[in-house]
Amino acid sequence: MFGESKNTFYICTEITYCVSDTKSKYEKMRLIRIVYVGLICLILAFNQVKAQNPIYLDVNQPIEKRVDQALSLMTLEEKVAMCHAQSKFSSRGVPRLGIPEVWTDDGPHGIREEVYWDKWSGAGWTNDSCTAFPALTCLSASFNPQMALNYGKAIGEEARYRNKNVLLGPGVNIYRTPLNGRNFEYMGEDPYLSSRMVVPYVKGVQQNGVAVCVKHFALNNQEDNRMAVNVQVSDRALYEIYLPAFKAAVQEGKAWSIMGSYNRFRGENNCHNDFLLNKILKNDWKFDGVVISDWGGVHSTDEAVKNGLDLEMGTSTNGLTTDGTAPYSEYFLANPYLRGLKSGKYSETMLNDKVRRILRLIFRTTMSADRPFGKFVSPEHSEAARMIAEEGIVLLKNDKQFFPIPVGKYQKIAVIGENATRSLVIGGGSSSLKVAYEVSALDGLIKKYGKDHIVYSKGYISGDNDYNKEVSVKINTDSLIHAAVEVAQHADIVLVIGGLNKNHLQDSEGADRKSMDLSFGQDELISALLQVNKKTAVILNSGNAVSMPWINDVRAIVQGWYLGSEAGNALANVLSGEVNPSGKLPFSFPKKLDDNAAISFGEISYPGVGDNEVYKEDILVGYRWFDTKKITPFFPFGFGLSYTTFEYGKITTDKKSYSADETIKLSFKLKNTGKIYGADAAQVYVSQKIASVVRPLKELKAFKKCYLHAGETQTVEMEIKAKDLAFYNEKTQSWTLESGEFILYNAASSADLKSNISIQINN
Repeated sequence: MFGESKNTFYICTEITYCVSDTKSKYEKMRLIRIVYVGLICLILAFNQVKAQNPIYLDVNQPIEKRVDQALSLMTLEEKVAMCHAQSKFSSRGVPRLGIPEVWTDDGPHGIREEVYWDKWSGAGWTNDSCTAFPALTCLSASFNPQMALNYGKAIGEEARYRNKNVLLGPGVNIYRTPLNGRNFEYMGEDPYLSSRMVVPYVKGVQQNGVAVCVKHFALNNQEDNRMAVNVQVSDRALYEIYLPAFKAAVQEGKAWSIMGSYNRFRGENNCHNDFLLNKILKNDWKFDGVVISDWGGVHSTDEAVKNGLDLEMGTSTNGLTTDGTAPYSEYFLANPYLRGLKSGKYSETMLNDKVRRILRLIFRTTMSADRPFGKFVSPEHSEAARMIAEEGIVLLKNDKQFFPIPVGKYQKIAVIGENATRSLVIGGGSSSLKVAYEVSALDGLIKKYGKDHIVYSKGYISGDNDYNKEVSVKINTDSLIHAAVEVAQHADIVLVIGGLNKNHLQDSEGADRKSMDLSFGQDELISALLQVNKKTAVILNSGNAVSMPWINDVRAIVQGWYLGSEAGNALANVLSGEVNPSGKLPFSFPKKLDDNAAISFGEISYPGVGDNEVYKEDILVGYRWFDTKKITPFFPFGFGLSYTTFEYGKITTDKKSYSADETIKLSFKLKNTGKIYGADAAQVYVSQKIASVVRPLKELKAFKKCYLHAGETQTVEMEIKAKDLAFYNEKTQSWTLESGEFILYNAASSADLKSNISIQINN
């Protein structure tokens, strides 16, 4: 109140009355001295309050006004302190001004346990066990943006409850090879699918007053040599394949932060890459959020200052396992930056831009006036996790309707495999979680079918480390197979639950897989089981494609991903038929490793020669490569079976000719021709008949998840903006939409086209 003129006038008036009522000259002088001293103290106190509490303004003021005011009251030292970490997962605020710290947290599948201030190990809290949500390959396999919104909302609520204001995810790097250790964290091989799934995820998280940190920007498509590999890729592939999901997250999702990647691009480290961060992200896309380094991804003060980085995290560690020894004050954006500012080497204008972005993030999150409350391990979150898992599970093979298995159909079901009981929420690097609960596959099946009808045998053992190391001699591998065979030959059916497990070299941060083969003797186990029981199905837990030498012999195959806390319940619901599977593959399963585009060009294309790697396949990633080279995969992109059947009608459009600024409106009939309720992810692909550049045979440009009762017919309607049929023109450095004929296909997968229609683009 001290700053209000009317109150100041009131105080002065009262003082005047007091002095005039005093008759003694001595008393008058004494009172005047007291009054003046008091006024001086009040003025000083007011100035102190004003200096220390500038955010005493109305919190409903526009964010930019609050940012300007806060910035104007900060010292140079306070500004620099905001640009680097103060602990493993936090950076400084400004205590003098009441501006809070920034607290980040892994990760995209669940809220990581609390760790010590300066250690990676868990701090031993008893109230930080989270809900584990399915890995993002599973979410993407749902082909359902509503599931992505539900996912983002739920995980955002958990982050909010734990007072985190930056969630380190989601990941949207493109599935380039089936060996990348972190593919399970991402959304597949197609930029359009990833773009449509990431936007609602971002919106769902941020509606909780928690910022996403979309990662890893950009071209982080392998773990081998990730800190040094220098990627060379054409501008066209960069813009058409590797950037669209990031662009959608920024421009449509309005992401509040982005994480740089460890690798280099054209010689520059991506955590301070002028072309990626300044030109594309901040200039072209108008990104107004914070660029956060990956942990240990900063290498130079000069480059960090000038090339787009805002907040430096994790420097002096290797980003994963090693405790740092250098103090936070010696980070590249700490004292070295401050000394450069004071000497005039660096402009304070650049510093102010970094701090503005960080303040903007704080005012959008921790200091938002309307930030909602969070929730933690709630029934709603369990339901969301289960539904996402159910919609993402993909039925790959189902000979003679092996599935579903109704309750009561069989007396004895053999469940074989370590993954039936192994925790699949731990491991994997930064995605490892401490969870409140996890329903294993075996527990879910026992709950569904009853313990008297389920018999379990481990079948194989993975060990704890590199699968190339010898398995512990305490358990003989042959004896495990022998025991499993004994169980299988006396069972009505056999369910093998295996795959990968998020160990080192088995879908994990820090290293790629060495081959597509299943490890730990799983192929030998499956072959042995088939010798005694032909009624055998395989359920795979993985975020990557695997080799399948037994594909023609097993009756059914299910891609079960990493399904999170509700894994067992979701799997049992699908296998029993309580839930009809509707997931579709977000990446292709090649028959052999050499069929993969990146692998086919040799080491220079993957994993690189020395530190250099050239993306020789260019834009032909995933199904684009299989189409062009006429290679038949085991299972194509977009593929997934159901317990019912669907019939596609002929695709039609609202007209035959479109200008560049128009929207193509298309439709077709979709009928559930089976006997049960089910869902299908209908897809639309587009090809350009004649082009001036090499274009893929077809590209996904629309999809829609449709739910139909038995016998029901729906009219499926979708829209495609004509401008989205453009290619990136390297000559003009811009998008080009050529006039000419385009073909639209409705499809059940990239290899199952149903009908087509020709349209004309007039540009």
